[in-house]
Amino acid sequence: MVVTGLTWLGTRTEHYAATVALFRDVMSLEVRELTDSFAWFQLPNGDQVEVFGAGDPDHTFFTTGPVIGFQVNDLDQARIELEAAGVEFIGPIHGTPGGRWSHFHGPDGNVYEITGS
Repeated sequence: MVVTGLTWLGTRTEHYAATVALFRDVMSLEVRELTDSFAWFQLPNGDQVEVFGAGDPDHTFFTTGPVIGFQVNDLDQARIELEAAGVEFIGPIHGTPGGRWSHFHGPDGNVYEITGS
């Protein structure tokens, strides 16, 4: 799977390790910084994702995560890879060629999506 874009995503989670593993190991996001309660990832276009664990004191107001779309180069293949990793999708792929998306549950309980052609 190749994730090609996202401006910024910030999420706080009780399931920090599982969320970091999804972003790092399944979605192959580049790790810029990793501590016990903070992970910073950067995508090829410079967009950023930050994950805050329960031990992070600065983001206690992050009580629910935003729904963010991860742009992927091949939506169908990305969905196959995520499903193989145990990710649960919410319904089928939606949209038409040139603008398709599919929502899924992350291990942190938030809803995310992959988007692509």
